[in-house]
Order: sequence, then structure tokens, then C-alpha cells
Amino acid sequence: MYEYLQGEAVKQAPTSLVLEVGGIGYFLTIPLGSRFGDAPTVRAWIHQVVREDSHTLYGFTTLAQRDLFRLLLTVRGVGPAAALMLLSGLSEKTLVEAILGEDVSALTRIKGVGKKTAEQILLDLRDRISRIAGESAFSDSPSTSSGPPQDERIADAISALVSIGYKEKEAIKLVEKAAKNTEGIDVEALVRMALQG
Repeated sequence: MYEYLQGEAVKQAPTSLVLEVGGIGYFLTIPLGSRFGDAPTVRAWIHQVVREDSHTLYGFTTLAQRDLFRLLLTVRGVGPAAALMLLSGLSEKTLVEAILGEDVSALTRIKGVGKKTAEQILLDLRDRISRIAGESAFSDSPSTSSGPPQDERIADAISALVSIGYKEKEAIKLVEKAAKNTEGIDVEALVRMALQG
């Protein structure tokens, strides 16, 4: 239902964010260590879980992080709490590398993730994200030419790479190299090309 919410970060705790949008305060559950920045207006990518007794909004700093959360939810035995713990305990880059490297021990270091669940994650996801170096947003969404100007896209792409564990200097280099060969593509496609090197 929701793609993202953009508004004023009224209150941020280690695992939650209250975002005011149009006079309404949305309570978002977020991964531990999420940084939405100090700007007056912030954007949170949203995933909503509706249950009989609750409606919960999960907020993420990047589209890639939100899409990785959704990928984790497709694994049998992994619910929102476990997916959030994985994203809180491991950076996106480390989590993806653990899955690609079939590193059960890296996953089981996270509280609440046992060996059986870790093995199921590897079984269900390793093929789906085996090309992660070329798919930064963890989705097959087609690129479009609409969106913010190219210089803003570059800044957003750099920010996306930094959020998954790249050093800022390295992220700038990769994005600028990718931007030379492209024109008019969206941020997701630009990050994808940057990750391909």
C-alpha cells in the first residue's frame, strides 16, 4: 500500500521513528542503527504488515534495504521480527555476502536465528541474489527516465552505496564512473551499474 513516507522526523529511538506527514504522525519500526539524516525532511521506504490484531509500518533508509527485508520475508520461517534482527545485526553488504558465501555461522550469530533458519535462508535466497553485484535494489524493476536531475541521482546513488557498506570515497568513484556512461536513468539503475564496476 505504501511505497515511502516523506516528512519531518519528530522522534527517533534506536528501533523506531515517528515521521510526521501532513499533520499525521506515523510510527515506524526500523532496523537498529538506521540513520535518516539531520535534514528537516526525511524519506523512509515502507513495508506494511497487517495482522488481525495489529497494523505495523516498517521503515528503511534505502529502497535496497527495504527490498532485502521483503526478500527475507519470503523465506519459510522468517517473519518481520527475524528479518529486522538480521538487518539490525548485519549491514546489508555483510548479509548479502553471508548468503552468497553460504556462511551459516554469520547468520546464526544473530539472536533468534538458529541453524535451521540460517540454512533455509541460504537455500531460498542464494540463487535469487547471486547477481547482487549487478542488482543493488534487489529487484527486477525496469529503469525509467523519469525522476530527479542527474546530479541529485548521483548524490542519491552515492548515499545508497555508503548505506550498504562502501566507503564514501569508493562509492563516489564507482558512481561517477557509471554516470559517465549513462544519461537519464533512475537512481536504482545507476547504483546497479556502479556495483557492476
